[in-house]
Amino acid sequence: MKIRFILFTTLLLLGILSWHACNEPKSDSSVSDLTWEEIESAARDTRVNMMMWHGDPQITAYMNTYVKPALASDYGIDLRLLNGQGNEIVGLLMREMEAGVTASEVDLVWINGETFYQLRQIDALHGPFTDQLPNSNMVDWSNPFIAYDFQQPVEGFECPWGNVQMTLIYDEARLKSPPQNKEALAIWLIDNPGRFTIGNDFTGMTLLKSWLIDFAGGPGALDGPFDEAKYRQASDSLWAYLKRIKPYLWQQGQTFPNQIAAMHQLFANGELWFTMSNNDSEVDNKILQGVFPTTARAYVPEEGTIRNSHYLGIPKNAPQKAAAMVVCNFLISLAAQWEKMQPAVWGDGTILSVESLPSPWQEQFARIPGRQFAPDRSAILPKALAEPDPEYMIRLFEDFRIKIIEAK
Repeated sequence: MKIRFILFTTLLLLGILSWHACNEPKSDSSVSDLTWEEIESAARDTRVNMMMWHGDPQITAYMNTYVKPALASDYGIDLRLLNGQGNEIVGLLMREMEAGVTASEVDLVWINGETFYQLRQIDALHGPFTDQLPNSNMVDWSNPFIAYDFQQPVEGFECPWGNVQMTLIYDEARLKSPPQNKEALAIWLIDNPGRFTIGNDFTGMTLLKSWLIDFAGGPGALDGPFDEAKYRQASDSLWAYLKRIKPYLWQQGQTFPNQIAAMHQLFANGELWFTMSNNDSEVDNKILQGVFPTTARAYVPEEGTIRNSHYLGIPKNAPQKAAAMVVCNFLISLAAQWEKMQPAVWGDGTILSVESLPSPWQEQFARIPGRQFAPDRSAILPKALAEPDPEYMIRLFEDFRIKIIEAK
C-alpha cells in the first residue's frame, strides 16, 4: 500500500493537539452493545463504502470478483470501492470531523502504520471492535508482527488483513548472484550504473527503514518510541551511503519513481535489473500475470527487511459500522484468507493461526500452490525486521526529499 507524505503530514500533526483539546471523544455504544446476530441483521441490505489503494489490478480483481459477489450473496451488502490511501484517508476524516459531519463518506478503510497512528491521534477510529468479530479468534494475535502495527498495539482499533515481508526482486537471466548487502550493492552499482533505484513511495521508504535499522545497530535497535538521537545518528550514515551511490542509480539519481507499478514496468522492460515489493510473494504473482519475466527471483539481503501487517479500520463516524464489521469478519474468514493467499490471486500472507485451525483447513492451506520464484516464508522469517515507530517513516520521507532528491 503506497503512502505519499507531503507537507500536509507535518501540518496535520501540528494541529492534532489543538484540535483534540476542543473535541472530547464520544463513546459509541450503538454497535458495541449488539450481539453478532444483531450486527448481521443490521448489516443486511446496506451499502459499505470502502476506501483502499487501487494500485494493483490483482488486488482490485480479488475485491471485485470474489469479495463483492460473496458479500452481496451472503449478506445483501453492496460493497463500493473508493480509491484513496494514507494522507487522503486522514485528510478526509479530519475535514469531516472539523466540519461536524456525523455520517462519513466512508465506512471502512485499508490502513497501517503512519495512517493508523495519525487516525488514532485525532480519535477518528471506531473501536475497539475486533473482539466482536467471530473470526477474530482464529487470528494469530500472539504474533508481534500482527498484534503491533509500527510499534503500536492494535488494541482492537484495526482488524489485521494480511501479513507480508519485503523482498528485493532481480532478473536471474541478467544477474546470477545478486548483491547480498548494502556494501556489495554499492560495488555492483559502479559496474552496472542505472540498473537499480529506490522509489519515492511507501515501498522505497520501507527499504530505507530496513537500512536505517541496520545502520542503527541491527534488529531491535529502533524498537520503542521515536528517538531523535538514534534517528540522527543512523540517518546520517544512511544519507551518506545514498549520496555515495546516487550517481550510479537509474537516471543518475536525478529522478525517482513515485509508484511501485512504474518501477515494476522498468524492471519488466529490462531498464532496471531490480525492483522490490512489500509482498514477499508478489514475484510469483507477477510472473503468473505475465508482467515479470519467468527469470525473476525474490530474495532478502543479509541486513534483513521489514515485515508487517496491513489492516482494516472503521471510521468513528461511519454510518454503516455494523456492515463494516461484517465485511471485516468475512475478509478474515477461512475461505477469504485462503483465496487471497493463492499466488495467482494475490499471494498475500495470512493473519490466521493456521496451525490452530481444524485439520481439514490446515490441510487445505498446506495445499496452496507453493511459491516457485520467492523463498519460503520460513526461510526469510529469521531476517524479518519489526517496523519502527511511525515517526521514523515520516522523517525519512521528508529527509529523503530534502537530502537526496533535491540535493545538488
